[in-house]
Amino acid sequence: MGFIAPEPGDAELQQAFDSITRERAAAFIVTADPFFDSRRDRIVAFAAEYRLPTIYQFREFATAGGLMTYGISITEGYHQAGVYVGRILKGAKPAELPVHQSIKFELVINLKTARELGIEIPANLIALADEVIE
Repeated sequence: MGFIAPEPGDAELQQAFDSITRERAAAFIVTADPFFDSRRDRIVAFAAEYRLPTIYQFREFATAGGLMTYGISITEGYHQAGVYVGRILKGAKPAELPVHQSIKFELVINLKTARELGIEIPANLIALADEVIE
């Protein structure tokens, strides 16, 4: 029989969950971080279990069942990276290329999750959303 060791950081994640629960947080925000991204399903499940309204950085959290996301478009970021690669392949010197920052942000709202949490999302916020998940 095999043994599966917990991934590094899982204990800290559980401690954070315990703290959020103990403090009776009314809501929370999950920022952009590869650690959080790799534990997306676990974090979304925690928010659902404890009925915590949560906003995340990337749309993938909303499609996984999170309440809403507001952050950069990963697709646009990859597009910008491709443009840079193309310029370098055509002879541009990387050190001479300008620094670009993402300018496209996405608001994604999961209305199914909002209903499960008993939250009514204002119509004007829904109208501003780039994507609404029913």
